[in-house]
Amino acid sequence: MIRLGLFLACWLTAALTWAQIRVEVVKYPALSPTGSGLFMAGDFNNWNPGDPRFSLKRQPNGWYTITLPDTLRRFEYKFTQGNWTLTEGDAQGEGIANRLFDQSTADSPSLIRVEIAGWEQKPAYKFVLTDVPANTPHDASLYITGTFNKWNPGDPRYKLQRQVDGTYRITVHSDAPVMEYKFTRGNWDSVEGRESGKSRPNRVITRLEAGNQDIDITIQSWEDLTSTFQFYSLYDLLMLFSCFQGLLLLIAIPSIQNYNRIANRWLVALLGIASLFVLLKVVSSYRDVAQVYTKLLLVPDFIWFLYAPLFYFYVRRLLFDTGLPARSWVYHFIPIVIQFFVYLPYFLMESKIFQLKIVNQDPTLRAVFLVTGFLALIFNATYWFICRRTIRAYKTHYRTSISYEQNLQYLNTVLLIQAVCLVLWTFLFGLMLASRFITFDVHVLAGQNVDMIWLAFSTITYFLGYVAVHQPEIFKLPQPQLANNPSGGFFEEVVPPLPESPVTAQLAPVTSALSANSDNRPTPVKSAPVVNLAQLQRSVEVYMDEHKPYTNPNLTIHELASGVKLPPHVLSKVINDGFGKNFFDFVNQYRVEELKRRMDDPKSKSYTLLSLAFEVGFNSKTAFNRAFKKLTNQTPKEYFNMVSDEHPL
Repeated sequence: MIRLGLFLACWLTAALTWAQIRVEVVKYPALSPTGSGLFMAGDFNNWNPGDPRFSLKRQPNGWYTITLPDTLRRFEYKFTQGNWTLTEGDAQGEGIANRLFDQSTADSPSLIRVEIAGWEQKPAYKFVLTDVPANTPHDASLYITGTFNKWNPGDPRYKLQRQVDGTYRITVHSDAPVMEYKFTRGNWDSVEGRESGKSRPNRVITRLEAGNQDIDITIQSWEDLTSTFQFYSLYDLLMLFSCFQGLLLLIAIPSIQNYNRIANRWLVALLGIASLFVLLKVVSSYRDVAQVYTKLLLVPDFIWFLYAPLFYFYVRRLLFDTGLPARSWVYHFIPIVIQFFVYLPYFLMESKIFQLKIVNQDPTLRAVFLVTGFLALIFNATYWFICRRTIRAYKTHYRTSISYEQNLQYLNTVLLIQAVCLVLWTFLFGLMLASRFITFDVHVLAGQNVDMIWLAFSTITYFLGYVAVHQPEIFKLPQPQLANNPSGGFFEEVVPPLPESPVTAQLAPVTSALSANSDNRPTPVKSAPVVNLAQLQRSVEVYMDEHKPYTNPNLTIHELASGVKLPPHVLSKVINDGFGKNFFDFVNQYRVEELKRRMDDPKSKSYTLLSLAFEVGFNSKTAFNRAFKKLTNQTPKEYFNMVSDEHPL
């Protein structure tokens, strides 16, 4: 019985052995240090190159073996080192076809004995860390992570090896034409950063750049080991100071007593929103904040479609004392509503998933940023030209209504800063386009470009605030209204008419006019009263000579019209048609002539030329010099030297 039991046990063992398939790899090239061992991948495991269930064991004789179940009657397979970048090939490193095992035709249905001729030669990226931050722990393990390992920050297969010369080296095999990567100390908390310690864009390299040369890398900082000095970079301090300046202006501007309080309310809203978004941009870029509140990175983008219409409304209110368009103001904010709904899925997304999309440079998310940013560029450029046209219309208008120089330079400065932002913005998309044809690290340059745009934008706060505080009464025009846009378009035309007068027009054509009746037959219209233009000119000249109203530096056409007893629009007609000038140049002509007379007076020799200019009605040195040059074709100094060498400037 005992012998029978032993016989049955031996027979059962042999039967089980015969029912399995033994795989033996008896010859193979050296395995790569970045590999995870030797694996089988095939249709039996969905071609998983690193499936631990199909890991071959190394035997004392150096062979690698694995036992497969007899249920696998026919299958295709290959040997790998744990991933598809390290898979078997021929002796020359070229790829080979899948191996095939068919139990019905195999010489030995229970044994597969193979030799691996070589490993498929993927392009090799030889990274050399030549310098690491001084505060790197001496026992730290450094890793490379990227698109080639699904951004696993602590993948043991991609641990860098420290060399005797102090450098760290690793070779990464990948056949991807472009590879993105970063260096870590084993997790995302200890990822490399920029010199300031903040997050840096992914590094990018192409197969052409790699070649067979070493790729020297310098790590500037580790995000989790950033010092206090690095944490607050000069860039951050400038941005934060802009926010602080905006906060002070929010308190100071409402207390200003000027002619247009509502315009100041628009300015307060503009400065408040700009300062808030600049602050969010700075705060959201810090590692600790970005990791906990990753979605905060999306919020600063909303200024793209918010700032431009607010600035446009501020300019309208400031220059023409005109509020929101009665019908179409809401249309100006439709783009920001659309942007909110485009971003909404990302706000509702789980934080960890969104973080991975940011880290992995998700193509869909990147496309959303690019398309939204490009549309925002067009949107802001359109408003820039509209604001520029509005300011030009105001310049044209004030020369027909007032006699003093209007200081619009600060608005021009703001437009200049905005133009710089738009140029940098355009250059950013130029970089993106060029990166499709020229190989370079577009992410680093794009990041620097975005920082420059925000820094330039933050300086607007200084200019707007400074002028609002130091020159609060610079705009003293009466309150003309914008004409309604008959077409009902998105933007209303700036057409600032002179105020209506109850007096009917006194300047009319001498000939009668004709109008068409319902039968389209010409019907004579009674002629308007004929006015002697020369007589009106004489009346104006007499008043100017006797009363010298031009010595009032704030003289307006309404004040002069009241003095000569004419409606403002009639006086404007007399000045334009009779004297061939606009109101601004007409009054300044009298001031220049009065200045010449006083210069000829010996009593004026003790006065400077500038003090005389102020006495005759000029309100600034710049206005005086500009008007004098325009009307005499000489600078005041040239004219003064010609008349007398004794008058100092």
